[in-house]
Amino acid sequence: MADPATYRPATGEIPTSPGVYRFYDQDDRVIYVGKAKSLRPRLSSYFQDLAGLHPRTQTMVQTAVRVEWTVVGTEVEALALEYTWIKEFSPRFNVRFRDDKSYPWLAVTVGERIPRVTVMRGEQKKNVRYFGPYTHAWAIRETVDTLLRVFPMRSCSTGVFRRAELSGRPCLLGDIGKCAAPCVGRVSEAEHREIVNGFLDFMAGNTKPVISRITNDMKAAAAAQEYERAAKYRDDLLALETALERQTVVFTDGTDADVCGFAADDLEVAVQIFSVRGGRIRGQRGWVAEREERMDLAEIIQRALMTLYADNASTAIPPLVLVPELPAEHTTLTHLLRQERGTRVSIRVPQRGDKRTLIETVERNAKELLNRHKIQRSGDLTNRSQALEDLQSALALKQPPLRIECYDISHTQGSFPVGSMVVFEDGLPKKAEYRSFSVRDQSNDDVASMKEVLRRRLTHLAETGSNSNREIAETDIEADAEVTEPRTSFHYRPSLLLIDGGAPQVNAAADVLTELGITDIAVCGLAKRLEEVWLPHDPDPLILSRSSQGLYLLQRVRDEAHRFALKQHRKQRAKSSIASSLDEIDGIGPKRRKDLLRHFGSVKALKAATVEELADVPGIGPETARTIAAKLAAKYALGTTVDTVTGEIIEETT
Repeated sequence: MADPATYRPATGEIPTSPGVYRFYDQDDRVIYVGKAKSLRPRLSSYFQDLAGLHPRTQTMVQTAVRVEWTVVGTEVEALALEYTWIKEFSPRFNVRFRDDKSYPWLAVTVGERIPRVTVMRGEQKKNVRYFGPYTHAWAIRETVDTLLRVFPMRSCSTGVFRRAELSGRPCLLGDIGKCAAPCVGRVSEAEHREIVNGFLDFMAGNTKPVISRITNDMKAAAAAQEYERAAKYRDDLLALETALERQTVVFTDGTDADVCGFAADDLEVAVQIFSVRGGRIRGQRGWVAEREERMDLAEIIQRALMTLYADNASTAIPPLVLVPELPAEHTTLTHLLRQERGTRVSIRVPQRGDKRTLIETVERNAKELLNRHKIQRSGDLTNRSQALEDLQSALALKQPPLRIECYDISHTQGSFPVGSMVVFEDGLPKKAEYRSFSVRDQSNDDVASMKEVLRRRLTHLAETGSNSNREIAETDIEADAEVTEPRTSFHYRPSLLLIDGGAPQVNAAADVLTELGITDIAVCGLAKRLEEVWLPHDPDPLILSRSSQGLYLLQRVRDEAHRFALKQHRKQRAKSSIASSLDEIDGIGPKRRKDLLRHFGSVKALKAATVEELADVPGIGPETARTIAAKLAAKYALGTTVDTVTGEIIEETT
């Protein structure tokens, strides 16, 4: 790797103007593109002591061999140029935040002599009016097929249109009344243009004049006893109503807006956008992208809006963009969108009303999109097989790790430490075999806690019989159901132990394996900071590709272990809290407290118990039951007043 000092520019040479900079590697490839309000302090920050840089940045500056910059006039130009170059060069150290899907649009070629309506994908063209985007092309075709009854405009291809002109015979749509047949002169170009304008007005949300005109024509035809013509107008109205029913009204003020929702975890972010035109939802699009470490929601929103609008024609940018949080560099981005659109653009965070309601709906859709993405990726047999093969190759295993056990420690500043064990077999979770451990070591040492948990678990590999779980102080199953069959899962030998942590935790796990004389189980760790894979006593981490199915499986297992550990830790805190509350009651000692918890089965059930239910517990009389109910209600029922005699809630406040 190169020494950054060999290509560091002199500080005085770097301008203080806004600009965009590019780092190049030895093959003259652009490996990173960035922008800055002032180039000098930003570029100088890359050449400080390497120990003070983010590990990803360290690797980048050591891979690069030179840096260049381009000065621009404003921050707006810098933002636009940065995005253009990221698209052009696809730098390896720039996290790609893009929509890699091609969405269909309903398009009207208004620039042609005889405009036509069609479905288009890809980059938007000049002299074409777009509506959408739609999730599926069939939704566009259904809408067009319905509206052609009322607006019989051209929808055929150029080849079909020319053949009809030469032959003097219209196509099938002309014969069945779904095209005015300008190809054979049934209507003039001007008359066909009027039909097209009516279609455009209707799609743009200006529906009332069209419906009023057809309604008046229907009444006039009926009054003139032209019932066949009146029936046609009636059918046209039904067709328009059908088309409008597919486009839900969300804004009564007829607002044109794009409504953006986001859902993110530590690794990925789902983006969902509803296109609202004339107060109606006209289209929807969404995608899942990789999330760069330390990227907050404001930065995610900025990247999403740049992705959404950078390639679109000015007509695709609405006057209002609704987001859950203002994007980073909000003012700069707003100026850029105004320049692209040519008129005013506002980016707002709705606080109340129908706009706030809709953005909450879009966020729910984003969460569903992220969940579907995870389920699809983890549930696909091909992906799971590829993930296991990737891990076998990366970790140099003899066989794919068919059974993976992952361990994590959760505590609050050393209090109530809990260890979790989750199990994945063939790339899928086996929740019935999840276990939790009440850590006895209260030293607030994660490494020591990890050693204790692993020692207690691995000791049972050689044991058999019903006593295999004797050493476990606290066990639980994900569904919180009663365990009615022997817990024999501790006898199943894991292929791989995954530790949530870096080198210290992994080395501790390896020491436990050595201590117990176990040599046929692989161990590795996954550190959250850069998703690095650590092997025992290895000074350098193993870096897997961000697109690796093996890395994705490790991340999913690690996240599940973290979630389960946190859940069990919260249970421990709740039990300790309620136990301390019971200890404060005269006449309730350790035995009665244990009887209460065993009788109700959970802390939640005990807190919700009535005086009569408490009195049913052996050893708990009516007076003690009333005292317990009053004590628990006073502690946990926020906003309630409790009768200390009866134990009943006599007043509720909000």
